[in-house]
Amino acid sequence: MGDKIDIALLVVQAKKGNQKAFSLLLNTYWKDVYHFQFNKCKNEDESEDITIKTFAKAFDKIATFDENYQFKTWLFTISSNLYIDHLRKKKTETISINKHHPEIHQIVDEEPSPADILIQKQNLAQLKAYIRQLKPHYQEVINLRYFQELSYKEIANKIDEPMNNIKVKLLRAKKLLAEIITTK
Repeated sequence: MGDKIDIALLVVQAKKGNQKAFSLLLNTYWKDVYHFQFNKCKNEDESEDITIKTFAKAFDKIATFDENYQFKTWLFTISSNLYIDHLRKKKTETISINKHHPEIHQIVDEEPSPADILIQKQNLAQLKAYIRQLKPHYQEVINLRYFQELSYKEIANKIDEPMNNIKVKLLRAKKLLAEIITTK
């Protein structure tokens, strides 16, 4: 069975900072962690947000992972703790995020600039159409990283999120975008 993923090897590589190993771990366990959260939250956005935070925290703390345990179990423990933190935070908030930040659900329709026209001529208009199929927070990080060419740190500062969250969102956005493109 040559195409079976060796999780232990990926964890060792991830501990050494191998981004491909991080990406493979994310892709391998994303659905499991997301469904684990969805069963608790019953809300897609909250589940996705906690899942992103789970992987960001796991990748930030991967050096502390003990190989005597299952990686998936460790992820679920992190995710469960983040869910508890989320519930505590939710109890203290009296106004929802959506009321605080209605701009989250607004998509800006911009007039094409000369650069946009050039991009369209190079057949990137279709890519933008695919990107628009992503959730707004994924569109934002893709736009900031690849169209505005901001660094991870600049994106983290701009949208006020930890840099590891940005890295996880970009990995996830690229995977979802690849799935959209290959199904068309």
